[in-house]
Amino acid sequence: MNFMRTAILLAGMTALFMIVGLALGGRSGMGIALVFAIGANMFAYWNSDRMALSSVDSHEVDRSTAPDLVDDVAWLAQRAGLPMPRVYVVNSDQPNAFATGRDPEHAAIAVNHGLSQMLTREERLGVLAHEMAHIQHRDTLTMTIAATLAGAISSITSWGMFFGGGRREGGPGPLASIALAILAPIAAMIVQMSISRSREYVADETGGQLCGNPLFLASALSKISEGAAAIPDEVVENKPAMAHLFIVNPLAGGPRDNLFSTHPDTQNRIDALVALAQRMGVGMAQPQPQAAAPAGGWSPFRGDGAPAGAESFLGGSGIVRGGTPNPWGAGPPDENRGGPWGRS
Repeated sequence: MNFMRTAILLAGMTALFMIVGLALGGRSGMGIALVFAIGANMFAYWNSDRMALSSVDSHEVDRSTAPDLVDDVAWLAQRAGLPMPRVYVVNSDQPNAFATGRDPEHAAIAVNHGLSQMLTREERLGVLAHEMAHIQHRDTLTMTIAATLAGAISSITSWGMFFGGGRREGGPGPLASIALAILAPIAAMIVQMSISRSREYVADETGGQLCGNPLFLASALSKISEGAAAIPDEVVENKPAMAHLFIVNPLAGGPRDNLFSTHPDTQNRIDALVALAQRMGVGMAQPQPQAAAPAGGWSPFRGDGAPAGAESFLGGSGIVRGGTPNPWGAGPPDENRGGPWGRS
């Protein structure tokens, strides 16, 4: 049902694009608009990951440089039945993250440095699961295409006005052309935002199930929302077209869940995740005294053995402020274990 809704919205965006071309340039304008749309989407299809990652100050990491982060992503990819995505760290103090790539075989997950500084490891696991859900549902491509079409509609209306569109083949008059140039991009933006918001709810639900406890993500969203509001990201502020890719809106703005927001209201998302946890029969962990790490490794479902870090309503603890030591001890992690939660 969600895929059908997204397909309908994308079809509506394409139809709007062609209507604008027809109104501004007649049949020839519609043809030009169609060719332009195909070209723009082909470029976005092949270059969406590079476009997104090059827009921020990011660098790729591996097990030698970020063992716990990469192992958590690998475990989630295994649970989701997906290829291991590339993992990037973004040099930004704002807690946030995004996924990109045209398909699961060419996907990447980027995590802001501030995310690991502010969140417990359980909470970061929920964020990674959310981004893995976007990859699983191929949302990264869908939202890239929507953003490309929205930008193309704005461009073609500007070009149409500049070249006097609508003067041939019974096109609209000057006033109608001006109105079209104003209203068409707004309509395209509304459709784009609708696609982004609907996919966030789906990724929240899938991610909550994937990590095993929706409360991990619920707690993370609360912290990320507050952190994003308090810590500006100047790079993304200068490139607002990227905003819809992040798990929480990285731009300064109102929190209302309306047609002009790239993301649903954070509290609405948290409420949905809490309801999901209740349906799954998952509760909040109770804080327990720290003890020596068991042989099975760190587990987000226990309070023992985890490195001390920021508190959350989950209880337990997680990521260390100022650094994330390898929970499996010195040296590379054991490749024979079943996942980061212990041996299978």
